[in-house]
Amino acid sequence: MGFCRACNRESILISNRIGYCVDCIRERFDRLSPEIRLLHRKTREEFNLPHKPPNEHNGIRCNQCIHNCRIPENQTGFCGTRYVKRDTIMGGRPHEGNLSYYYDPLPTNCVASFICPGGAETGYPEFSKSKGPEFGYKNLAVFYHSCSFNCLYCQNYHFKHMTFSSERISSKELAGAVDDRTTCICYFGGDPTPHILHAIKSSSLALKKARPLRICWETNGAMAIPYLNRIAELSLKSGGCIKFDLKAWDEKVHLTLCGVSNKRTLENFSYLSNLIKKRPDPPFLIASILLVPGYIDEKEVKAIASFISGLNRDIPLSLLGFHPTFFLDDLPRTSRRHALEAREIALSEGLRSVHIGNYHLLGDEY
Repeated sequence: MGFCRACNRESILISNRIGYCVDCIRERFDRLSPEIRLLHRKTREEFNLPHKPPNEHNGIRCNQCIHNCRIPENQTGFCGTRYVKRDTIMGGRPHEGNLSYYYDPLPTNCVASFICPGGAETGYPEFSKSKGPEFGYKNLAVFYHSCSFNCLYCQNYHFKHMTFSSERISSKELAGAVDDRTTCICYFGGDPTPHILHAIKSSSLALKKARPLRICWETNGAMAIPYLNRIAELSLKSGGCIKFDLKAWDEKVHLTLCGVSNKRTLENFSYLSNLIKKRPDPPFLIASILLVPGYIDEKEVKAIASFISGLNRDIPLSLLGFHPTFFLDDLPRTSRRHALEAREIALSEGLRSVHIGNYHLLGDEY
């Protein structure tokens, strides 16, 4: 049972790690924010990551994401990947990637599997080997070991132990992992943004040797526009998609859960929605929402769904079940009731394609 230190309310939907309910976060954030920032600092110190984006006057600027870090000599940016040595930005360059990769048989449990050519009846014959799920083919899943956010509930937080690993995989080696049974590459993590140059280079090399080969991205969406344009071009031409994890609508809730503003994510999502008309099929832009119990509630889902619908009602939305882990291990799993109500809310806001993903993770009612 959790306890809100602001309103004295008890509920299983309040995390004692955060210490506050979602209503108090929305209404009293200015007063609560020092404690919330301290919590995020603690979670990053455990992995020797900077507790905030560096902004040194004499630092070298990294322009890849929302933070625009000014990194001093021999230190790293917020992501832990980009660092400065001899007045030069190192790490996350086109020829080097801190990552792991593996093959997933298609159809796979991708966020977009319900509408992508690898798992559904879309994109055939230009972007798919079959009219329907591509049984017998595989996805090259590329997991980058860094991130530009600091989500307290990160479902893959173990990557933080490898952010400073000295092992690197070249773009040539990664592209070489594509064989004649590989029909898509999906970059995720962590997040691909700190290694976006490596991912772009790897994709360009891979596309020279295999078609169809869909280039897909699973991201927090907080990258700079020049890089957003480049990954959009790769996905549009190859039949791939860009999957944005819209973690919250209210910026105060987003700052609490992720330690970072969501303004750039929403702006970038809106920007990409203008490109949908270039290739309506298969779907180019997909949204997902992780239904964190007690925090990503009906208000958050309704606001996100309304935002998406206002851009384009045909943008698919996947609702994902939360599993308690990392610093939010004291919350329950997403309940079936929560997921089903969220789906009805999203549909009522006008969205035409709303899917409940990882249904097997959903828990009992609360």
